[in-house]
Amino acid sequence: MRHGKKINHLGRTTAHRHAMLSNMATSLILHKRVTTTVAKAKALRQYVEPLLTKAKDDTTHSRRTVFATLQNKESMKELFGEVAARIATRPGGYTRILKLSATRAGDNADMCIIELVDFNETLLEAKNATEAKSTITRRSRRRGKGGTDTTESEAGTSAAVVTEDAPAVSATEAEAATLDAPADEDQTPKA
Repeated sequence: MRHGKKINHLGRTTAHRHAMLSNMATSLILHKRVTTTVAKAKALRQYVEPLLTKAKDDTTHSRRTVFATLQNKESMKELFGEVAARIATRPGGYTRILKLSATRAGDNADMCIIELVDFNETLLEAKNATEAKSTITRRSRRRGKGGTDTTESEAGTSAAVVTEDAPAVSATEAEAATLDAPADEDQTPKA
């Protein structure tokens, strides 16, 4: 039984597990996304999110504690530079796990992608588009009697515009007048 065991040991010794998670965290920081199994991704999320929180406070102490975990200068530079600037306003939840439909060929393990939330450009563009779309108010399509479309009702009202010199003509009379007008000689049917 596994009552109260919160850490997934992933079938590895403690040293192997910490080395693997450190390498995966470095890859995640440098490449912004990693394809792995679901179990490893969940373990990596618990491992890397406290590091990302510490990176928001750029002090010597936080740099030393993060370096003790990662042991990689390039990932430290990237983490405290570009990544910390992007996640500065986010209160938490820096990573996203997207499950893939395909499983691994060798052992049929469930695969997923773990990525940094603020670096997925396609989802950020889609989110910005929906926010811009949500600010526009939607008008009802039914206007007037009979449920005509707004474009039709606007066209009908523009046909019924009356000037001071011309007599008042309704929209239906204007349409009837245009239908009764003679067409070109080429298009008239011959008897």
